[in-house]
Amino acid sequence: MHPQLAQRQTKSLLDDERTLKRLAMNQRRNKEQDHSPKLDAASAAFKYADCKNEFWNPERFSLLYGTPLWNEATQSQKVLLNQLYWVGYYAQIISAEIATIFFNQTCAAGLYALEDFRSVCDTLDLESAQERAHINAFKVVSEQVEAEVFGERIFTYPMRAWHAETMIFNDSGPFRRAWKRFLLQAFSLVSSSNPFLACQYFTVRGLRTLKGKMVQHELSQYYATHADQEHAPIPSKISYFHFLDESFHFNSSCLIGHDVINSLPKPTRFEAMLGNAGIAGCQKDHFPISIAVNGLFWHDPALFPVVYRVLRSRAFGFSDADAKEMIRRCFTEETQGLVEAAKTHATAVDSYKAYLANLEYVNRTNKDMAIMARSTSQNYLETNRRAFARFLRRPELHAASPQPVAALPAPA
Repeated sequence: MHPQLAQRQTKSLLDDERTLKRLAMNQRRNKEQDHSPKLDAASAAFKYADCKNEFWNPERFSLLYGTPLWNEATQSQKVLLNQLYWVGYYAQIISAEIATIFFNQTCAAGLYALEDFRSVCDTLDLESAQERAHINAFKVVSEQVEAEVFGERIFTYPMRAWHAETMIFNDSGPFRRAWKRFLLQAFSLVSSSNPFLACQYFTVRGLRTLKGKMVQHELSQYYATHADQEHAPIPSKISYFHFLDESFHFNSSCLIGHDVINSLPKPTRFEAMLGNAGIAGCQKDHFPISIAVNGLFWHDPALFPVVYRVLRSRAFGFSDADAKEMIRRCFTEETQGLVEAAKTHATAVDSYKAYLANLEYVNRTNKDMAIMARSTSQNYLETNRRAFARFLRRPELHAASPQPVAALPAPA
């Protein structure tokens, strides 16, 4: 803005030279290293048959790792469980990135109404284009796997609206889903015309991305340290390229949510209340401990039908009774998988506390992560035991169905 002419704002991003330089550097490097073309090429070249017998992630990043299912699986079944972790994990990332694309644009609208915020908006435009490339790559791989192995969707879903429930396996009923959809739509309207809430969204986006970085760095290392990168499985290559893009996105979230926000007037009590409500909502989404896909905070009882279908498929060949018993052993008993998942959850709580520590408007409940901190292994087991009893009463489980023909040997 021109300092000698009348303006509607008393603060300017131009006054914060350090943040401006960091924004420009982050955008320039992200643009120079944009991995969208490589992701498009990788997904176009993907053929499941070429890598169906290989791990795609480090071993511990496998579906239900550290549970009886993993411990008793054959080697070929462990390979599939490792691949299904990839499919499930990135199905969740797709859901998050669909919402991110929308909120990048509404929040950019809220900030572009101010002088000198073009650099922020240009950054978000680039990131939205990259998110579309990420989504395409994840969908191509995941849907091909599910079509060839199961002949139906397991973790994936048709493209969905931005206001759908972000956590794809959750404990929300119809009323709660409708209420959350209303809140998201209301926030999109308010944030598109409120610069503070537009910036504050990136505090929440940063929390969600921080959770992802905990896992995505390790997933990326499978390709980064592969002895023969040219012939490494394409999904591991996609994980690597995605992580590199997301590193810049996390930097953007930190800069906008922690530094750019200081170039705005202090929030009103109403704005601070809405900002804290968004962070509390993130805590609620991330409350559950999950052993199914360690690194995601899914409501595991919502996965019982999915795991049942996986176990009854030709790949595992479980009988009805054996599938139910395996679900019981995996989800309602103490396992090493639960120990590891609880550690992941505790690490997330500590990381979130550090991320929010210096933000003045954040209330004590959020700074202490008081909601997430109430999640314990004992609560997890008690919740799952009640849910498992309800699961056994589901009428579709008692319908007559042909026994699957095992393509792979069942665990001993």
